[in-house]
Amino acid sequence: MPIKRRLALIAFGGNALLTENQRGIQEEQMKNAEKAAQLMAHIVRKGYELIIVHGNGPQVGNLLIQMEEAVTKVPPYSLDLCDAMTEGSMGFMLERAITNELRRHSIDKEVITLVTQVVVDRNDPAFDSPTKPVGPFYTRYRAQQLAREKKWTVVEDAGRGYRKVVPSPKPIDVVPKWIIRDLVQAGRIVVAAGGGGIPVILNNRGLFEGVEAVIDKDYAASLIAREVKVDLFIILTGIEEVYINFGKPDQQEMPVLTVDEAQKYLEEGQFPPGSMGPKIQAAIDYIKAGGKEVLITKASHLKAALLKRSGTRIIEANG
Repeated sequence: MPIKRRLALIAFGGNALLTENQRGIQEEQMKNAEKAAQLMAHIVRKGYELIIVHGNGPQVGNLLIQMEEAVTKVPPYSLDLCDAMTEGSMGFMLERAITNELRRHSIDKEVITLVTQVVVDRNDPAFDSPTKPVGPFYTRYRAQQLAREKKWTVVEDAGRGYRKVVPSPKPIDVVPKWIIRDLVQAGRIVVAAGGGGIPVILNNRGLFEGVEAVIDKDYAASLIAREVKVDLFIILTGIEEVYINFGKPDQQEMPVLTVDEAQKYLEEGQFPPGSMGPKIQAAIDYIKAGGKEVLITKASHLKAALLKRSGTRIIEANG
């Protein structure tokens, strides 16, 4: 009889490897990867097999800036290829850091990165109204030129210049989901769907085709957590737990939320679309699909949260 393994999936943003106050040099990101690896190793030592989903917003943004600066010398890549490039580079940094951290604790475990295609619906309404800014700021002249040549949608961004905006469709399938499942069930640590994965659609011939879009990494993580049937879905964010009336005098911490309570507060507007909203929706989708538990906290509180001493747990029902 095969061994029943406890599975965990952890999702965290690209700013875990590239913070706002850093220059973004390679050495900084490697040191940040080493800090992240300590948390990953702790989850493994708690007895979980592990899937890791990371963001890549800062990294893709820097790559797009690099390509714009070199546009007269090297042809730029499309956004889906930039996603693939950062999935590979960030995966390497995490792989090396996690492998070394496990070796320090005499844990013999392999880590693998999957450059992951994630399917979106080509008829998703998001394609009709791109809203997600990516890449560098342009002058008005340059932005208009790019809009004509590349059929981009560009908008003025808070008086700082013009930026390209792309759609953010919902993920509906993960192409290598059974590979992810088989690897984690075999005891491998899997880094997958970095940045939400590489967005692809099925074209009229039933073939995969890359698209210029951004997939929310929390939605992609939730989809993988549902497909692979993980036991614990961890979402790392900038605050130690979820609050209602956040930032107001009557702010209230929520150490435990049932899925119905989370849904109610989401519908009341307690969790804005640009911050906590996608994380709560990702948690709701996972629990409603039969998931067991979601843990939302910040990295520095993860160890305490795993002991139920911090963070917010979202569960099916009380009792």
